[in-house]
Formats: sequence, structure tokens, C-alpha cells
Amino acid sequence: MNNLRTSLSAQDVFNKKHIHLIGIGGSGMYPLAQILHSKGIYITGSDNNETETLDAVRKMGVKVFLGHRPENIESADLIVPSAAIADSNPELTAAKQSGIQLMPRSELLGIITEMHDNTVCVAGTHGKTTASGMLTQILVSAGIDLSAVIGGKLECIGGSGIAGKSGVMVCEACEFNDTFLSLYPDISVILNIDADHLDYFGTLENIIESFRKFCGMTTKTLIYNGDDPNTLKAAGEFRKNKITFGMGKDNTYSAGNIIQNGRNTSYTLIYAGKKLWDITLSVAGMHNVLNSLAAIAAASQILSGDAAPPQSFFEKEETKRILTDGLKTFTGAVRRFEFIGTVNGCDIFDDYAHHPAEIEATLTTAKNMGYNRVWAVFQPFTYSRTSILLDGFADVLQLADITVLTDIMGSRETNTYNIYTEDLAKKIPDCVYFKQDKQIPESDETKTKNFNEVQKYLLEHIQPGDTVITMGCGDVYKIAKQMIQQ
Repeated sequence: MNNLRTSLSAQDVFNKKHIHLIGIGGSGMYPLAQILHSKGIYITGSDNNETETLDAVRKMGVKVFLGHRPENIESADLIVPSAAIADSNPELTAAKQSGIQLMPRSELLGIITEMHDNTVCVAGTHGKTTASGMLTQILVSAGIDLSAVIGGKLECIGGSGIAGKSGVMVCEACEFNDTFLSLYPDISVILNIDADHLDYFGTLENIIESFRKFCGMTTKTLIYNGDDPNTLKAAGEFRKNKITFGMGKDNTYSAGNIIQNGRNTSYTLIYAGKKLWDITLSVAGMHNVLNSLAAIAAASQILSGDAAPPQSFFEKEETKRILTDGLKTFTGAVRRFEFIGTVNGCDIFDDYAHHPAEIEATLTTAKNMGYNRVWAVFQPFTYSRTSILLDGFADVLQLADITVLTDIMGSRETNTYNIYTEDLAKKIPDCVYFKQDKQIPESDETKTKNFNEVQKYLLEHIQPGDTVITMGCGDVYKIAKQMIQQ
């Protein structure tokens, strides 16, 4: 869908009488439907599958068509397809033939960010959804009627987004295909920069350059990880307000006395070199300490109106209450080290980790939680990522006591890389996988068979005191949920 480009302004969009969203049930489209609907625009949408999100859209009073058909777009004067919609989609084809204006989802999101006076765009290769969720939770605790567009479901807003009446907006800014370069950030947060989406970017240097452009679009303040070398390269030329967070003492916001206790993590918040008070997170891991510091930095600017608030701001009991309560009540977004349940004394978690750095953070956290054995159940996602990062995956998956692999989920790709799960399994000692017939293409039937084999093996071999973590950005979470149902 990257070939769709328009020159519509925000005013043009909000003058439209009927906007139709193709794929309205997706986590990225639902918040846009909420915000457009709240502005009084007539919205319709379509999707292929019944979901909880689709029910939520209907409850807003939006007409939803199940299935994609040309007649669904009748009377629409703007069509917005989700990024997952193929060029052959019948509604998209009909729109092109009829001359109805088309706009990519990323461009519409950009227009919505432009509408708000204080848009915080949270970017980074890893942790965007969690940091965005933490920031949203803090602002909700402060009573701010914000808008939000997040990449995962968040309990405090009842989904992946919300339409508020204030000028404050939290937006997860995804670097994939340079989507975040369509946004209008007032405050930008850069969590980290790593080698990912190399099928698009080609090199790490190109990724850093895209983040550098994103930094340059920021109108007020850049908040960034002062310990991450790649982020420092991207942020180096930014000349406006700059705020850093990290473990190093030179950062504006840092943490001391970090203690992990089961699923909780506590630390002492340090601002401008001065110890403030203790923070307790209801999520585990050092990476979440960093995510929370980024959220605190952004929230502090929104609440104080100052990129570098005076110490007196943090001496207020109300500031302490908002920040500590907001972070303590954040229990994680869906599919971010999410506790699913317990089977035969074995705790089951699910995590979105699909990059070696994310897998390393998740498994390191799990290993520090006191379990007898940590099982990693990993679903490689896309042939290109699996091929390019093969050795990296093999290295970090060895952190688990036992690694179980599913077949690769090709998603939007065909296997021109000639890469298979077997290639990864051979690099991991004692790895468990179920050999696939390379002559049979990926299908729902082959995936179901593979998932059943994995689930059966797990149920036969897990023991009390173990933990199983399903990992990947595809549909590997189904294994975790099926184990609970069994």
C-alpha cells in the first residue's frame, strides 16, 4: 500500500461526508475509527473476521460489513485501507476504478497527530507498545482526557486506542516502511534503534538515518535513550530540547537500587542526579525499567509544561501519586510478557518478541524469576527476517533451558530465501521441532497440525515449577491459550 499518497490536509479529511475503512477491525485501524467518529464524521468499515474489536466498533454506532465486496464502498468519498490489505482486495480495486480518493492508513494517522497540540510519538525498534501503554496509564491516572493509538490492547482504555477531548495524544510510532515519517510529533521518544526490517531498510545505517529524520520532525522535545549508541547517532544533530533516560548517571532520568521480585520490579527514580522516590512496576525486566523512565520523562513534560521540570515539580505529592500509581497499575499490554495461566504447576506466558534483542530481554527476565526450567516456544516470522537474523536467533534462544520451534510464518512473503525451521534448529543444541514437508506450502491446515504437535509435546514434558513462554509476532499465542483450554 506504499504507493498510495494524497495531498489532503486535515481540513480536507474532516470535510469528507463518508470515510470507509478497509480492515476496520485491526488494532491499528480501530483507534482511527474512534477518533474520526468522535469528530462527527460518518464512518463505515469492513473486515473478514468477527472479533471483539469489531463488536466494539459496532457499539460505537459504526456500520460494519463482514467480508470485502465492491458494494461496501458505495457513497464513500474517502477510502482508507489498513497496511495489511492486498492490492487485489475487491473494495480497493473498486475504489481505484471509480476514482474515489484513497489514503494510506499511515497518512491518516499523521493527520490525526497533527490535530493535537501535544502529540507524543513513541518510537524505537523494541518496547514501543509497552512504553506507550505506560505513558497512557500515567496520563489516565492524572485525569487527562487524552487520545491514544497503541499497537496492543490496554486495559485502562479498553482496547488499542481512545478518542479524547484534550489536545494530548499518545501515538505509537512504527518505523516499518518509514511509517513514522508521516507523523507530526510534538514530543518524540526514541527507546532504542536496532537492525530490523532489513528487507526494507537494507542496512542498520539506513535505519538510523530514518530515525534521524524522525527526530528532525519533532517540534518541542526529543526524549531518547542516552545509553544506546545507535540512538545517540540519530539524535546527535537535534538542536531543540533534548532529554535523556537510561542507566548511566549522566542521563536526565535514571534508576538506582533495581530489584526484581517475581513479576514485579522496583527501583529508585533519579532526576538530574537527585534521588526522588521508589517506583514499583507490575511488570518484570530491566527493559521495562527503561520503558518506564521514558514514560516518566514524557508524562512529566505533559503535566508540568516544561521539558526539564524544576525539582519543585517532583516534590509535589500529586506528582509522586500520579507517576507511582500510574506505573504500578500498569500490568502490561496484551502479548507483552502476558501471563496466560498455569497448567500442571507450570506458568504460561505469551510475548510479542520477534527480534533477537527482544527475545534476549524476555528470556533474561524469565531466567531471573526463579523457575526450574524456562521453555522458549518460538515462531519465526517472515522468511527474510529469519534468514537475515538466523545466527542472532540461534544465539539468544540458547538462553532458554529448552527451545521448541514452530514452522516459519511467512505472512506477506513467499519463501524465496529457501529458509526453514530446520535451519534454525540445527544451530540450537537439543532444540525441539517437528520436521515439515518442504514440498507442502504453508497453509492453515499445516499450521494447525504443527501447533498441535508442539502443544502435545509441551503438555507431555512440562513439570511443576517450569514456565513456558510462547514468542513471536504471528499467531503463536494460540498454543499458549490452547494449553490453558486443554
